[in-house]
Amino acid sequence: MKQKMAVPSNATLKKNAADYSLIVVGSFLQALSYVLFLAPYKIVPGGVYGVSIVIHYVTKGLFPFLPEGLPMGATALCFNIPLMFLAMKKIGLSSGPKTIVTFLLISIFTDTLSYFLTDPLVENDAFIAAFYGGAILGVGVTCIFRAQSTSAGTDVLARVIANDSNLKVSNMIIVLDSAVVLLGLIVFRDWAVPLYSWFTIFVYGKIVEMFQVENPNRAVFIVSKKTQDMKNLIVNQLGMRGTFIHGKGMYEGLETEIIFTIAERKDLPKLKDGVKEIDPHAFVSTMHASKDSPRPGI
Repeated sequence: MKQKMAVPSNATLKKNAADYSLIVVGSFLQALSYVLFLAPYKIVPGGVYGVSIVIHYVTKGLFPFLPEGLPMGATALCFNIPLMFLAMKKIGLSSGPKTIVTFLLISIFTDTLSYFLTDPLVENDAFIAAFYGGAILGVGVTCIFRAQSTSAGTDVLARVIANDSNLKVSNMIIVLDSAVVLLGLIVFRDWAVPLYSWFTIFVYGKIVEMFQVENPNRAVFIVSKKTQDMKNLIVNQLGMRGTFIHGKGMYEGLETEIIFTIAERKDLPKLKDGVKEIDPHAFVSTMHASKDSPRPGI
């Protein structure tokens, strides 16, 4: 007997359409920031594209077939693809398809815009370029986060290192981005580079924080009889950690296991959807969590 294929509901199709529309807009805005504001002034905003901007300038005139240097988008792609495989192997990146679409689009948009837009939008003012570049980059990243995606890059590497070493992801991102900025200082030998680069990172971070109206971390309590399936979802599929808390029901007095975990706001919808798919009768409760809360399951 043939099994019927599951047909996505209208709500699912609408949500996917909205998510991928946000990914297209966010990817375009990020590419616009790199091409029109940051790269022309050798501003290195950390991450994979910070490294790509440095390589783009270092390779100018090095290859006869690429006199303007290696294209930023293609160079970033060479970093993002292995980072993506590393993330899928180490932390089971659940947003894989969306992430692949995101970093492919950013690369395509970046190199396409670089071909057609050869002059910076802001002339002879690196400070204004750093401000607008950081602001547009922040709006683009916010769109990507709203679509429950990521542009891979050094944030993925930061998560892998943090998972292996029990360090905070936010601290690792700061370390990696700062290392990229210092690379720009060493290569370009210009003390203005780290100044404008860190200012861009600051503006970008504030824009993301402004549009992220909720606390980025949520404490989540899950009550379900399918505890091992929930553990597989949290640890293997979402790359998070959690703790089993022994509990006892007040009404019937039955012993139960309560799962406690800390989830980033962007990961919360995926966690809730996964829980309901495993156990439609599961009880899920969330509350605000401090950014400095220790991660459960250490």
